[in-house]
Amino acid sequence: MFTGIVEELGEITAVEDLGDASRFTVRGPVVTEGARHGDSIAVNGVCLTVVDLADGAFTADVMAETLKRSSLGALAPGSRVNLERPMALGGRLGGHLVQGHVDGTGTVLERTPAEHWEIVRISLPAELSAYVVEKGSITVDGISLTVVEAGPDAFTVSLIPTTLALTTLGLKQPGDPVNLEVDVIAKYVERMLGRGPREPEDVR
Repeated sequence: MFTGIVEELGEITAVEDLGDASRFTVRGPVVTEGARHGDSIAVNGVCLTVVDLADGAFTADVMAETLKRSSLGALAPGSRVNLERPMALGGRLGGHLVQGHVDGTGTVLERTPAEHWEIVRISLPAELSAYVVEKGSITVDGISLTVVEAGPDAFTVSLIPTTLALTTLGLKQPGDPVNLEVDVIAKYVERMLGRGPREPEDVR
């Protein structure tokens, strides 16, 4: 489980095609400190398992399903990525509960700079629109953000200078893809309401 508070802006240093998967090497000296084989690290909001570690970098295998459902397939050596280690039990929840399971991808549509912040408008897949509400939480490329406006096919977020300087959203331009993860609590509520109350089991 993650919180959507990016710890480090890392860099893809190598991508190896494995046929039905890819192996990424990611430089991230902060998130690899103390990391071990089998640990999880979120890369642009996608939970990946550490396969190997060396010199402040780690490798992770990304299966075809993940490449299809996320924007990781568009990454290449030199791409900058948001990195976060899992939340420690008992640690502060600085953002919101993030699973690292991408629900879909959006596209940066527009950037509107202001004096002290920037408004970014991002497209929203139709199947995710019900889970995105004004002032609710959404994860964009692994960043926990508050929704400013929510429409049927797009939403906006307001980015402070720190977010612009320390995450990929300071680099993304209109047309660039981003990973989206909606609030998992909304999905559980929807499922429970849709099923209705469970009937008591017949114990005869």
